[in-house]
Amino acid sequence: MKKICSAFVLLLLSSATIAQKALDVISIKETERIERTLSADDMQGRRTFTPGIEKAANFIAAEFEQTGLKKWNNGSSYLQSFAMIRPKVTSFNIKIKGLDAENTTINTVPKSLKFSINSVQKSLNITENSGYEIASIPRGANFVNEWRKYSSSLKNTIVFVDSTHEQIFARATQRGGQFYQTQPNIVFVIQNEIPSRFTIEATQELTEMPLANVVGIIPGKSKPNEYVIFSGHYDHLGINTRNMENNDSIYNGANDDAAGTTAMIMLAKYFSKLKDNERTLVFAAFTAEEIGGFGATYFSKQFDPAQVMAMFNIEMIGTESKWGKNSAYITGFEKTNMGEILQNNLKGTDFTFHPDPYPTQQLFYRSDNATLARLGVPAHTISTSKMDSEPNYHKASDEIGTLDMQNMAAIIRAIALSSKGIVSGKETPTRVDVSALR
Repeated sequence: MKKICSAFVLLLLSSATIAQKALDVISIKETERIERTLSADDMQGRRTFTPGIEKAANFIAAEFEQTGLKKWNNGSSYLQSFAMIRPKVTSFNIKIKGLDAENTTINTVPKSLKFSINSVQKSLNITENSGYEIASIPRGANFVNEWRKYSSSLKNTIVFVDSTHEQIFARATQRGGQFYQTQPNIVFVIQNEIPSRFTIEATQELTEMPLANVVGIIPGKSKPNEYVIFSGHYDHLGINTRNMENNDSIYNGANDDAAGTTAMIMLAKYFSKLKDNERTLVFAAFTAEEIGGFGATYFSKQFDPAQVMAMFNIEMIGTESKWGKNSAYITGFEKTNMGEILQNNLKGTDFTFHPDPYPTQQLFYRSDNATLARLGVPAHTISTSKMDSEPNYHKASDEIGTLDMQNMAAIIRAIALSSKGIVSGKETPTRVDVSALR
């Protein structure tokens, strides 16, 4: 019995030593090295479709290789390549069908036709019998939230928008967009009432543009088909010579979101060192977040959402939260019990996860967690950004000198420790109630 007890004590001490050595991987020095590289001037602000973002992708892939991560689906590269399509509408027409007094079909075209198409089809010919979902953004609705919801729809959809939203509708459609190859057809039209019969016809010119997420995995031991995702977006705003600040035209994006990408890489190093994950861990650096979240949306489609147990999306953790050091917030905290699980695993430490203090900004729906969350996955974003007073947000001044590297490393360690139950397969967060999502 004494020998058994001694062996058990030695095993506990050995496990504690391994865990501490793994945690030591998340050092301030290593965290700063990665952050400094990603936010350096020679990355040119990591704008999509530029050499700068390609350089950043290659750096992240090299870190994955050095860490020993496996490639997704046993592929030949850490780059998850996909094509974005830039469409240009060349013709658009909608006819609202009705009956006159003699029950003869008549067609009317709205006087002030305003529309937006999210599609990669060269031509569309849609009627009420085409199998599209029919939706509306009525008077008094939150247009931005509804626009985002329908824009990320996974089904062919026609959205009729009340004319009271005409001004903000015009601003939204002026941005244009890029869409991935499997984009469903989503058409927005200013039309106060949902017609029972209609015809929509459109033609487009399409330009193909290549992009890539960077993805690596650590296969799970006993539950390889259950996934836990750690992510951050590595794109930013690039170079802007028209809006220079102190003769600086490079928008380095040190906090947004080189910080989150750095955290994701550091967590990959930590779990690779620890080697005790029962579930498969997926580490993803997303592209094209700043232009619509297309990288995360494409990535999400590679999974059966029922197999994704949790998603830790990390964004802007380089500055102190409103509560000061050793704290961060979780968007959508109330939508699952994931936040409670994380906080319980931090008992005995001085770190605290808080609910999102900026609910009116709808951050849960605005980051790269949103696509999987809408499918029921407990997918949340962890952040410290003071969204009501972050002085360097989307500015050229967002450089590494504005970040607190010691606090940032502490946050990464807290994420590592708090996720242990989910990573080991012993804890599983509740799912997002999809029916309650707007």
